[in-house]
Amino acid sequence: MKAIIFGLAFFSLCQTAWAGEISSVYTDLDAERGCTTFAAAGEGEGDWANLVCTGYSGYPVIIYSADLRESVFYGFPPAGDLAPTWESFAAFNSAGPKIEWRVEMDGDRALPFATIHRWFVSNDPDSPEKKTEVLVVAKVGQIAERDGCAVGLVVATGNPKANETARKIADEQARDFACGADERVLVSGDVPLPEFSRADQ
Repeated sequence: MKAIIFGLAFFSLCQTAWAGEISSVYTDLDAERGCTTFAAAGEGEGDWANLVCTGYSGYPVIIYSADLRESVFYGFPPAGDLAPTWESFAAFNSAGPKIEWRVEMDGDRALPFATIHRWFVSNDPDSPEKKTEVLVVAKVGQIAERDGCAVGLVVATGNPKANETARKIADEQARDFACGADERVLVSGDVPLPEFSRADQ
């Protein structure tokens, strides 16, 4: 899948008006306390595990970890499929402990339609403590459509406007984004964006 790359100085998205009010809600992601392992490597099968975790308002978060890398799905995965398409950075990585959910009011119901999640990506195999922080903007899988994936990537290291940019991408791109077909929005700056890919099905 091709990607659109914008430099920070030239990045802008058209303002879109939505019927409902949009706000942010934050949840914690703690594999030790809020997650349940539903599959894991057996003896001689390497080191991998799949976990389902508490998300927001009944929307789960599913973590797939293997080879010091993670792929995260937010919301309801395809029916009968607890292993959606793997999406992750090429380098060793891990998702952060807090998730920002972009939520729109639909009458009395709060509907989460996107997440913004800070990831920590190793940028030097010889110095694993050196990491690039990236905000991953993702479409939330709804109980009807069950379609979720990364919509945009924003380098947060050295970028004071990263959160603002990520919210703009979430609010204007996530709901109508076609996973596996539409091009992700990629925003880098002085720090290069680490390689990120979606596995072919």
